[in-house]
Amino acid sequence: MFKAILLEQGEGGDTVARLADVEDSALPDADVRVAVRWSSLNYKDALAITGRSPIVRKWPMVPGIDFSGVVEHSGHPCWKAGDEVVLTGFGVGESHWGGLGQRASVKGDWLVDLPAGLDARRAMAVGTAGFTAMLSLMALERHGLKPGDGEVLVTGASGGVGSVAVALLASLGYRVVASTGRLEETDYLKSLGAESVIDRATLSAPGRPLAKERWAGVVDSVGSHTLANACAATRENGAVAACGLAQGMDFPSTVAPFILRGVTLYGINSVTVASGPRREAWSRIVRDMPLDKLDAMTQVVRLDEVIDVAPRFIDGKVRGRIVVDTSAA
Repeated sequence: MFKAILLEQGEGGDTVARLADVEDSALPDADVRVAVRWSSLNYKDALAITGRSPIVRKWPMVPGIDFSGVVEHSGHPCWKAGDEVVLTGFGVGESHWGGLGQRASVKGDWLVDLPAGLDARRAMAVGTAGFTAMLSLMALERHGLKPGDGEVLVTGASGGVGSVAVALLASLGYRVVASTGRLEETDYLKSLGAESVIDRATLSAPGRPLAKERWAGVVDSVGSHTLANACAATRENGAVAACGLAQGMDFPSTVAPFILRGVTLYGINSVTVASGPRREAWSRIVRDMPLDKLDAMTQVVRLDEVIDVAPRFIDGKVRGRIVVDTSAA
C-alpha cells in the first residue's frame, strides 16, 4: 500500500483528484519498480489535476510527469535494486501512472542514473522544466548562438522553464531579457541573472509580421502571439526555441521572419528524447546550472498539498519550481 494523487473521472466527465491509499497490485505492469522520493509539479501536471485540459489519456491516473527515487525491483538489465534514478517524460502522468505517488512502475528504458553532482531533491528542482530549458539552450547553441551575440529573450520567465533558462543563460554569459506578466518578480529574475525585465503585454497582443530586429535568440514557453512576436523581432539568421504553450497552442504568424530574415524556429520535444541526448542534457545541467540559483527558485510542498497548489500554478501565482516531497503525506 502506498499514497498517491489519484485522478478519476466523475459522472459528468469532470476530473476528480484525491490523495488515495493505493494497493501495490494496482501499479502498471512494467519491468522496474521505483520507490519515489521526490517529484515535482509542472504546468502539465497542474492541467491534469485541475482537469482544465485533456492531459490524461487513461483512467484512473496517477499524475506527475517526472520523479526521482530508488529502484526496489528490476527485471531490466540496466538496473538493480538500490540504484538511484530519474525519470522525465515518456507519457508518465498522462497515459502511464506517474510520479506523484510513493511508488512507480515504469519501463527501464525510460530511466537515467541520478546525475553525479545532484541529489534527488535537486534533480526534481530541475525536473522536466529544467530539462526542457537545457534542450532549448542546446538547440540555440547548435544553431551557432554564442555569448556576446546580443540579447536573448526568455518568455514566461517567472515559471519553471523560464526561471531555469534565465539562470542557465546568464551563467554562460548571455545577456538575458526576461519577459513576465508579474513585474513584481523583477528582483527575483534579476537575482537569477536577467539583465532586464519586460512586461509580457509588450509581446502577448497581435503584432506586425516583422518588428525591429532585437533578439539574437529566444527561449519561448508561451506560444501564441508571444511566440509570433518573438519571431518577428529576432535578428537576421537568429533562432527561436519553442517549448511551451502557456498562452496558447496557436501560432498567428507569417512566413516573413523566416524567408526575409532567415530566422529558424526549433521545436523542443522533451518527452521522448533518446538516451544519449538525454544523458548529455543532464550532464550539461550539472555543469552549467548554479545550484544556489536552483535552490532560490525552488519551493518544497508535501504530497498532500499538491491538489491545493495546482490551481494556483495554472493561475500564474507560483514562481520557479515546485518540488514535491512524496514521503510527506
